[in-house]
Amino acid sequence: MQRRDFITILGGAATWPLAARAQTPRKTARIGYLGAGVRTASPNPREALLQGLRSLGYVEGQNFVLVDRYAEGQQERLPELAVELVRLEVDIIVATTSGSAKAAKDVGSMMLFVPD
Repeated sequence: MQRRDFITILGGAATWPLAARAQTPRKTARIGYLGAGVRTASPNPREALLQGLRSLGYVEGQNFVLVDRYAEGQQERLPELAVELVRLEVDIIVATTSGSAKAAKDVGSMMLFVPD
């Protein structure tokens, strides 16, 4: 093997870790949405959240997934829905009412409270 060939191979091998790191896909964020009402409520805080994320350059299904749960007006369901979101391993829970915020806080998850 020629010295020049050896140096070329050695230089190429040194860049393999950089190429591998550059191709590592970024983790898709899993956002839990805990609503106290119904999905079709107006105004719709869920849609406002999606609009805000879009304005920041996020694309649903590409760099984040929204996992939503609704209590359908039954406040007593919020704790079980918060536990379900934690079991689904969401990265953060977005809570839209003080009741949903308390339920998320009680299960010890990272939470973002967005008042109506």
